[in-house]
Amino acid sequence: MELVSEEGDTVGVVSRAEAHSDTSYLHRVVHVLVFDDVGRLLVQKRSMNKDVGPGLWDVSVGGHVVPGELPAEAAYREMKEELGIEFADIRFLYNHVFYGQEESEFVSTFECTYNGKVFFDHDEIDEIRYMDFDEIDSQLGKKVFTEHFEQEYVLYQELTS
Repeated sequence: MELVSEEGDTVGVVSRAEAHSDTSYLHRVVHVLVFDDVGRLLVQKRSMNKDVGPGLWDVSVGGHVVPGELPAEAAYREMKEELGIEFADIRFLYNHVFYGQEESEFVSTFECTYNGKVFFDHDEIDEIRYMDFDEIDSQLGKKVFTEHFEQEYVLYQELTS
């Protein structure tokens, strides 16, 4: 995994295990917020087998950027791997840094509208569903969502309102 500065400049490469073992290692990830035509956000319930946030609801798509890969390329790859979505136009929204208890990430966030069929990876995801903002708002701070989702959701609301 590429290690980066808070500005997104590459500063090194480490293994996934190393990147997740030291919160000082800031590594690249992508998020894709998938909305339907009525503005509901697709959320995924993380598999109970996940080492970070098992059983919690999370962003539509999230994944690591492979060294040498552009964030948009990673976003399309992750959409296909996690949800089976191949033909959706994504739009870059913003970059931000996430400092969590278990890892630190430089996140490039994208969004898209998609109303087709979704085929999720049952090894990674236990369930998916669309939620409207009122439902999400009512569950914030109740340990229903990952800390990463909650930060992303608040940032999205601030930057797109």
